[in-house]
Formats: sequence, structure tokens, C-alpha cells
Amino acid sequence: MKLDLPDIYNAAITFVDENIRLGRGSKPAIYCLDQTFTYQEVSERVNRTGNALKELGVEIEQRVLLVLPDCPEFAFSFFGAIKIGAIPIPANPWMKADDYAYLLDDSRAKILIVHESALPEIENVWNGRRHLKHILVVGQARGRALSFDEVTARASIDLEAEPTSKDDVVMWNYTSGSTGPPKGAVHLHHDLITITDLFVKPVLGITDQDVCFSASKLFFSYGLGNSLYFPFRFGASTVLWPERPDPEKVLQVIEKYRPTFFFSVPTLYARLLRVEKRYDLSSLRICLSSGEPLPPALFYQWKEKFGHQLLDVVGSTEATHDFLANRPGRVKPGSSGEVTPAFEAKIVDEEGKEVATGQVGNLLVKGDATSPYYWNRHEQTKKTMQGEWLRTGDTYYRDEESYYWYCGRSDDMLKVGGVWVSPIEIENTLMEHPAVLEVAVVGEADRDGLIKPKAYVVPKSEYQPTDELRRDLQSLVKTTLAPYKYPRTIDFVEDLPKTVTGKIQRFRLRGGK
Repeated sequence: MKLDLPDIYNAAITFVDENIRLGRGSKPAIYCLDQTFTYQEVSERVNRTGNALKELGVEIEQRVLLVLPDCPEFAFSFFGAIKIGAIPIPANPWMKADDYAYLLDDSRAKILIVHESALPEIENVWNGRRHLKHILVVGQARGRALSFDEVTARASIDLEAEPTSKDDVVMWNYTSGSTGPPKGAVHLHHDLITITDLFVKPVLGITDQDVCFSASKLFFSYGLGNSLYFPFRFGASTVLWPERPDPEKVLQVIEKYRPTFFFSVPTLYARLLRVEKRYDLSSLRICLSSGEPLPPALFYQWKEKFGHQLLDVVGSTEATHDFLANRPGRVKPGSSGEVTPAFEAKIVDEEGKEVATGQVGNLLVKGDATSPYYWNRHEQTKKTMQGEWLRTGDTYYRDEESYYWYCGRSDDMLKVGGVWVSPIEIENTLMEHPAVLEVAVVGEADRDGLIKPKAYVVPKSEYQPTDELRRDLQSLVKTTLAPYKYPRTIDFVEDLPKTVTGKIQRFRLRGGK
């Protein structure tokens, strides 16, 4: 299915200005900590931010990197950039300096909007960035950085939207592939409304009476829809919560703001179930789970404790959002649900031929919201964006009722807590330890059926495989990479299974033959 949009189309008009035209100006749009912003206030701040970016020299198609937690300034910056025809790029605010250096250089972002909490990492790499012209800080600015509040406060509240094409670039989202550095998946202005009008409206039914809260953050494609353009399309309210998703605090947020929609990942749902104190979740009417397969046990445990069905949905950065979804009242626990109206899907073998019902193959999807290409990644684009079809990298089978059942990745990538994790990255970090001779990382299901990294380590002969060494290796990964990437289990082995050419056979470590 495809929407009939005018050739000249700017997404910011749909998601911001349209709410004012429909008389929602006084309605709360954003709740964040002790702040509340109405749609009128959001509109004015979006316009101020867009004008401020223009005054700093940002032009159409130029990139603006957003290193922000979930906060109102994210919304102002995201839609402010889109309204002037610039391209916002959300980024994780909890990464390391080298990660930001890579994103700045690869994207050639002219402007960086960063929260003060991430500024120390940025300061380590802001010299030598060829394309970066200005840094705006949400919070306390210092050095060469400018204050976001001061710069935007001086700008006008009136801003005419750039007459972009519906096929102009609206944003980038970085995603990690099976090998190599992150890739910038390019998205177009028509992608956002395609997802809201052909998935959110018919499947989820969000209205202007709803309140959305996503524990998954705005820098994820999943969280970006949940917390921002889903509610803004339909005049709903959103709860932005800038902290990391601690289970107790998540439940406190739900009890305080009483959202009707809650979005999270299976790992957090499992942790929420273990909180002993009872919280009032009676406001919720729909709970969505994505980012990794939802074990049936978690579905039943959540329903028993809180009375809600968990709707397992599946999407990808390249697809903008979800292409498979369980729907309210039509859930098959353990399945990924049905194809959403925004997409078509097929399962093919290695030769590209569709397989029969019940047979496992590679999942391909087609829709008007899929990314046309990766930035500066021609070969990877050809492998993933295959004409009208997007190769998801997942293996599935389809049952006789057209529900899709996940069978694993077609490569070695792991999804941990809803985030793609490269085994190579973890292996390379472990290899930095002087005791490690060889290492291989695979996924292993924990007691909740959720995938976590497991490392098989061949220690050097002069080192003993002790619990102390195991803790040292785990600590190394925690301090070098993002903490969620550390291997929960480390097995010391004498050798690793390999092919005759010396390539490690990870499938054998995962239990294959």
C-alpha cells in the first residue's frame, strides 16, 4: 500500500504544524520530568531551533548530529532541522569519544547538538573534525561550544517550512551491520507518514486521547517512532524520560504519568517482572515489545501479573519501523505476528525463490518506508536493498495463518536488550587482554530465553583459567565498550572449532554440528 502525497511535502508540517491547525495548540504534547510543553509551545520552539540553525549557516540537505537523551530539546532539534530541509541524525548519548568522531566524520555533520552530560566525550574529539562548524550544548556550555538555550531564544518563532520534495532526505539512522563500522541508513520525508498512517493508525489505533511512554530511547529507530512521531501524528501526548531504563524508575514513571501506550524490549519486561513492589499500571491499554524475540514465557508472565497482552512487533532501522506485528486480540505468543499494512513480505531461499509455507528462509520486505541506500556504502546497499525488496538479515517461516516465526539471524550478529551487538567488536576487545590467545563470542539464551553474549576463551599457556580472570575479562569489556555488551558467561576452552582455512565455526559453539 502507498500513500498519495503531493510532490512538495515537508514532514515537519504533518507532525508539528498540523496539530496547531487542528486546534491542539493548548494540548500537552511533551511531559518530561517537571516540564510540560503544549503543542503551541513545541511549535514555537521548533521554529526557533530551525531559525537558529539557519542563522548558523545550516542549509538544505546538510546534516545535524543529535547527541541527546530523551528530552524536549530532542524534539525541537529533530523537527527544527527537518523544517528547514536539513537532516537530523540521532545518536546514542552514552557512547565513547571515538564513536562520536566516527559519526561526525562519516556524516560530515555541520552542527552538533549535544547534552552537557556527553560533552566531555565530545571535547576529546572536537578538534580535527573537518566539517563540524558549531556545537550547541543543552545545559552548561563551555569552551568553543554555544548554549542551545541562548542561541534559540534569540531566534524568531515564525518559520516557513522549506518546500522539500516528498522524496527528499528527512533523516539518517545509523545501524551496525555484520561487519565493519556503523552505516547511515537514509530515510525520506514520506517514510514517517507512511509508517504512522499505514501501521500505527490501522494496527495500534493511537488517538489524541492517548499518552505514549517508551523505555526504548529516541536515538533508536524504535524509540523515535514510539516517543515522537507516533504521538505527534495523532495529537497524543508523549512522556520523555532522559534516564537509563532502571526497572523501578520505569514503573514509577508509568504510575506518575499514567500512559496508555508502553513500548519496551523483552529484556526490560523481564526485569520489570522481578520488581517486588506493586505499581499501578491500570492506565495502560497496549504494551509493545520489540528489539529482540519475545519468549512466550515472558508473554504469559506479563499477562498474569499485569493483565495485558505483550504485542511482539518487528522492524528495522532500514525499514523505518515495524513490518511485522501482533495485533490487539490477535496475538500468537512466540510469533512475530502478521505483515503490517505498510509492507509486503516474502520468505526466500538462498537463490531468491519463495519457499513453501512452513519452510525456513530469508525474510524480505517491501514498502514505501524502506531506506533507499546506506550513506557511502555502495556494496552493502546492493546486498541489503535489492530493488524494491529489503533483505532483513532474519530467517523466518510463515504458518498457514500467515503469522511469521523467527528462526534466527542469517549472520552472526546478536541483539542484546534491543540493540545490535557485533561479536567481532567484543572479541577484539577481549583480545586486548594479555591472557587471551583466542576468543569467539556467540549468543546464549538466559533463564528468560533472552539472548546475551557468551565468550569462549582460549587462554595463553602461562595463564590459569580462574574466576578472577573471568571477572577481569568482563570488566575489560564493560569499561572499553558499552556495558551491555559484556559477556555474561565466559567458558575457558583448550581450542575453538575452525574450518580448514582457520575460520572459527561459531555455529558449532551455538550448538550446531
